[in-house]
Amino acid sequence: MSKIKIKLATFLLLFGFSFGMATNVTTSLMPQATTTAQAATLSASQKKKIAKINASLSKKQKAAKKWIAFRESRYSYTARNGQCYGRYQLLKAYLHGDYSPANQEKVANSYVAGRYGTWTKAKKFWQSHHWY
Repeated sequence: MSKIKIKLATFLLLFGFSFGMATNVTTSLMPQATTTAQAATLSASQKKKIAKINASLSKKQKAAKKWIAFRESRYSYTARNGQCYGRYQLLKAYLHGDYSPANQEKVANSYVAGRYGTWTKAKKFWQSHHWY
């Protein structure tokens, strides 16, 4: 009788461990739902400011900028990673305490223009280095 209990306990332990590992793997592979709602939280005024800031960008440049924003933060204006913050993971020092979406857009455009010249060049750099 005790051998059956040991086998049953071993089976339950292994099953529980396997189920727990499978749950952890699937949880880590699932996309975060909170990041997709980020755009919906912007006010009409913020959206208007952002559109004005990005008005000079071509369709191709806007697409490259959006591509980088997805890889850096999944479009979140509140994403954090050490000293980096926001949609484009800019150093907090660059934002000078103004973490608003409009300022992030403006500073990101300025940073990319100064460092790479264009968003498409920044995207190309990101693709080979996994940062920009």
